[in-house]
Amino acid sequence: MDRFWLKSYPPGVPADIDPAAYPSVVALFEESFARYRDAKAYVCMDKAITFGDLDRLSLALAAWLQGRGLQRGARVAIMMPNVLQYPVAIAAVLRAGFIAVNVNPLYTARELEHQLKDSGAEAVIVLENFASTLQAALASGGTAVKHTVVASLGDLLGFPRGLIVNFIVRTLKKMVPAWTLPGHVRFNDVIAAGRSMTLARPDLGPDDVAVLQYTGGTTGVAKGATLLHRTIVANLLASEAWMQPGLKRKPVAGQITIVCALPLYHVFAFITCGLLGMRTGALNILIPNPRDMKGTIKELAKHHVNIFPAVNTLFNGLANQPDFAKLDFSGLLISNGGGMAVQEAVAKKWLAITGCPIVEGYGLSETSAGVTCNPTDSAVYTGTIGLPMPNVEIRILDDDGKDVPLGSPGEIAIRGPQVMRDYWQQPEETAQVMTADGFFKSGDIGEMDARGYIRIVDRKKDMIVVSGFKVFPNEIEAVVAAHPGVMECAAVGVPDKNSGEAVMLFVVRRDPKLTKEALAEYCHREFTAYKRPKYIEFRDELPKTNVGKILRRELRDGVVPKVA
Repeated sequence: MDRFWLKSYPPGVPADIDPAAYPSVVALFEESFARYRDAKAYVCMDKAITFGDLDRLSLALAAWLQGRGLQRGARVAIMMPNVLQYPVAIAAVLRAGFIAVNVNPLYTARELEHQLKDSGAEAVIVLENFASTLQAALASGGTAVKHTVVASLGDLLGFPRGLIVNFIVRTLKKMVPAWTLPGHVRFNDVIAAGRSMTLARPDLGPDDVAVLQYTGGTTGVAKGATLLHRTIVANLLASEAWMQPGLKRKPVAGQITIVCALPLYHVFAFITCGLLGMRTGALNILIPNPRDMKGTIKELAKHHVNIFPAVNTLFNGLANQPDFAKLDFSGLLISNGGGMAVQEAVAKKWLAITGCPIVEGYGLSETSAGVTCNPTDSAVYTGTIGLPMPNVEIRILDDDGKDVPLGSPGEIAIRGPQVMRDYWQQPEETAQVMTADGFFKSGDIGEMDARGYIRIVDRKKDMIVVSGFKVFPNEIEAVVAAHPGVMECAAVGVPDKNSGEAVMLFVVRRDPKLTKEALAEYCHREFTAYKRPKYIEFRDELPKTNVGKILRRELRDGVVPKVA
């Protein structure tokens, strides 16, 4: 197809990269382990591990896992927040020739049981804070789990810091519910045992499965996107090439520093922070709990940050903390927005505080993270998700699967080596989202302009239809978020006997004096009649996924019985 958007590429960014440059993700990051051996790779709670440490620790864990008798291609679930054990675990699972299954540690037992059964995971590496959930998920006996490794927050923090942290977490803060997992082995004991074992290095190839990245499940039962080694290699190399213009804004003294506040089990942080950091020899600042805004700011103050990936809610939350503006942003080169729409009001405030514009990108679990992005040397927020990245082809399709004219809305369809092989063991679900010529139908509505820049209109399933007119929640939310009295908001469709559906607005106030009447008057000025919210409800907070995406469906489901 005609990739006319290549004319809009920043100088020096290639149209394509060669995914075959590395046979596997393992070959890619083992090169980094050797090249950056003495450099710090990850830091958490003031303790850092080097690339050499990561090499040695993951080698030991990989050898131990092989010693359990797991066969090549066995699935190993990793259920941890952003702690030092996570990168060790992901590297170990892949080096052993197994398939990593990223698991949200805040899952309920029901959600966890589904993912363990669906993936067929035979081993789980879990932080003890969430071991009680694992215990409940395994109670039915329907999973294939045979081996459990339990980590503690202080495992890799050294002596005596590790003991102190574990005492505080377990005894003072009571963050570890009682649990029983017969036959479990402690993380540090596994590392100690693995050091005396020898890893049988698997001959991994591009078409071997590396990761099962489960979709959030916000639109139904969670499905595992099957990401091959070449899939992830392609995304890492394309992302590395795309970030170069931004890094040239000003010289970086020493290694690049990345803020890793988004959870590593989510595809955005997994690729953009965790694995891209390994690839580029960067230091990842691991933030276990970004919802603790004051603690996050305190941690950021210790570092000279260069790259800051985040979602709109995190950008917004930090920008509204007075102490955040006191930080030194002189080294901030790239603020990378994704995961959900970045609102213009938030982008303007972030730029005013940091001097670094948010460059918004777009990706999904099914595309191993980013497939479009604004140029990283952009001077301003564009309101788009940018251009297709190297190797990526994008079409905008109508309901019949035909290309729409430039500037017209349609479903975003993606083809390239970054796209998943399939949904794990779900051929019917896969067939619904893949076209005959290999394009993945995203379910997102967007439009592309003559330069190749793409603007997200909204999720297909979130679209509201009022008297036959289409209303996109993103538009409503962006305009309402610009009101000075609004902290954050969400718009959903609810049943209406006259118009089929009506717009309902949920708002967290910045100004406690803001009234529904005043906000309704603002909406009256800003929107045509069918777009105006019929209902407005103030909330203290909005439900979100762990990556910070507002759960519109949960809001909608909670109010439909009241208004229907």
